[in-house]
Amino acid sequence: MEIEDDLSLDPNFAGMFQPVERPACQLYLISPVQTGPGLGESLKAALDAGDVAAFQLRLKGLDDHAVARAAEPLQRICGDREVAFIVNDSMALAKRLGADGVHLGQGDGDPREARALLGPSAQIGVTCHDSRHLAMAAGEAGADYVAFGAFFPTSTKDTRHRPDPSILSWWSRLFELPCVAIGGITPENGRVLVEAGADFLAVCSGVWAHPEGSAAAVREFQRILER
Repeated sequence: MEIEDDLSLDPNFAGMFQPVERPACQLYLISPVQTGPGLGESLKAALDAGDVAAFQLRLKGLDDHAVARAAEPLQRICGDREVAFIVNDSMALAKRLGADGVHLGQGDGDPREARALLGPSAQIGVTCHDSRHLAMAAGEAGADYVAFGAFFPTSTKDTRHRPDPSILSWWSRLFELPCVAIGGITPENGRVLVEAGADFLAVCSGVWAHPEGSAAAVREFQRILER
């Protein structure tokens, strides 16, 4: 039987169980479901409007060649602004692009495999849904961050898990490893996640679908990110 609060996975991982003073929460942008010719300009506007830590390219239903073509200008925009460029799901594509890292779902492979392929400096994130056990296992396996969600209803993807914000408080109280909150986050509902302990807010529609544009959205998010 899985025990969600089992803290005995690895003696080395136990060294991470310590209270830490955490910096201000930051934005982690996820690409819109549909990309188009205007995404590059929208991304520039978003990154220039505030402090954004990372951009994840998440394009479902396309082969690696098509994703690689879409990635090139976006990766360059991120590189010019020293924003981490993360590839969703595919270690091989992250390697091919020379991306800053990869985000793995539960069916996308082991962080140890990603580390061996991408090297020690790669940023490796793991989706952990609403599971403390999965998050601790990801940390034990060498992930650089864990992601919990979806916290709110979202049209970006089908979701079956709806964690309570208290999972962020539990994680940030015990572990130094950063945690990412994801799922339906907007400037109107995201403050509760910052207060709960999220290190990053992963946002998609909350930025790209903002009626006043991506820059206005990022400026609104900046107002809720300070702890």
